Amino acid sequence: MRILVISDIHANYPALEAVLKDAGAVDETWCLGDLVGYGPDPNAVIELIREIPNLTCLLGNHDVAVLGKIPFEAFNGDARRTLTYHEKVLTADNMEFLRSLQSNLKVREDVSLVHGSPRDSVWEYILNTLSARLNFDHFTTPWCFVGHSHIQCIFQLDEKTDRVNLKQIKVGEPIRLEPKLIANPGSVGQPRDRDPRAAYAIYDTLARTWEPRRVEYNIPEVQQRIREAGLPEKHAVRIAEGW
Repeated sequence: MRILVISDIHANYPALEAVLKDAGAVDETWCLGDLVGYGPDPNAVIELIREIPNLTCLLGNHDVAVLGKIPFEAFNGDARRTLTYHEKVLTADNMEFLRSLQSNLKVREDVSLVHGSPRDSVWEYILNTLSARLNFDHFTTPWCFVGHSHIQCIFQLDEKTDRVNLKQIKVGEPIRLEPKLIANPGSVGQPRDRDPRAAYAIYDTLARTWEPRRVEYNIPEVQQRIREAGLPEKHAVRIAEGW
């Protein structure tokens, strides 16, 4: 099967539209969470996600917060302002959709799916080889797909030496998956690896490959929507620079 893997959309509707169009026909879509937060259009994003056939979707930390299960005080001031806005504008149907999702690690055949990390499904970031190594003991499948860091990357464990390497990746080039690894598709709506293009990945279950992808979208349109909504200027600036 050809599976679209996305994460951290963060209420960025044009970025999500661009990813779905660029990915083309897929058999399933796996979303690793954070539909809301930061961006201007939480309702449009959730409504589009709800229409995707054969969807597996997890909750991210921003989603959990807008449901009232994490205090907004746990977030920085700018993120808190946006969550407060999203809480006010989200429709009852879209809130109910979020309530129907789970935040816990989910296993799909050879893959463990989680937003943050296998150790902490909501909060922990896997940002380096140390944090990756600490998490390899917390899933039993050959590979684990995570989001949360907004950085497109792969960590691979050499079980003979017990060393973790940050695997080199190139956009558009499929990578043969070998046990044991942690892969992050990057962020659809707010990349933080200095590449502002929307990030995602294609997982081929038969070929056992992972293809990191990027696609351009209309960033000025989203910046204008952020400003019109009265959201923090920081959120408008960073999506154009990928930080």
